[in-house]
Amino acid sequence: MKKTLPYVLAVLLVLPLLFGSSPAWADNKQNDQNRLQNAGEVMKEILNIPDDIPQSLLDKADCVIVIPSVIKFAFGIGGSYGRGAMTCRSGENFQGPWGAPTMMALEGGSFGFQLGGQATDFVLLVMNSSGAKSILSSKVKLGADASAAAGPKGRAAEADTDVAMRAEILTYSRSRGLFAGISLEGSTLRPDNDANARVYGRKVSAQEIALHGVVPVPQSSRQLIETLNQHSPKNLSH
Repeated sequence: MKKTLPYVLAVLLVLPLLFGSSPAWADNKQNDQNRLQNAGEVMKEILNIPDDIPQSLLDKADCVIVIPSVIKFAFGIGGSYGRGAMTCRSGENFQGPWGAPTMMALEGGSFGFQLGGQATDFVLLVMNSSGAKSILSSKVKLGADASAAAGPKGRAAEADTDVAMRAEILTYSRSRGLFAGISLEGSTLRPDNDANARVYGRKVSAQEIALHGVVPVPQSSRQLIETLNQHSPKNLSH
């Protein structure tokens, strides 16, 4: 009996890893699903207000990143961390319908002071293929590895055309109902491949999801994808 006990314990420890049945894994998967649903709600609310993201810019974006409910750390010198999703137009040249999302993480201290104690939603427009491919392949520092600028809103878009054309990524925030462009320079974006594995049930890279369409759109992200397909069905940048 004493000899078999270690083997029994070993089996009990390994089974949750094999079948993904541990409570923590299940909780994280549900959190990922909630995040996708929240991203869809944020995108729908923002796009239903014409003066938020200019239609002309959305129509030229190759990808959109939505990070719902980012909250500033309450200790030390501050900092922020958020998780969300990135969806791109399908096809080799980003000409098709919006496709299945890849999970993303936004990290950095540079924008922490701007959040206060309020939950803040971020929306990022990725304006060209080089910016999209760099984000999907590795960790990217905004302002260094990829050019980023606070996105113009409403009628101001016409006056800020040069800014929109130069930046690979246009960044927006919403807190307490106030929507505005925000500088996220110094923060980083990276694919969250652990979350992708939980959402899609297998190991799959951000590039495979967004660029190669290897997985279907999950139910939890249907509102996000349908909202974008409804508001911006065609890529007008090419």
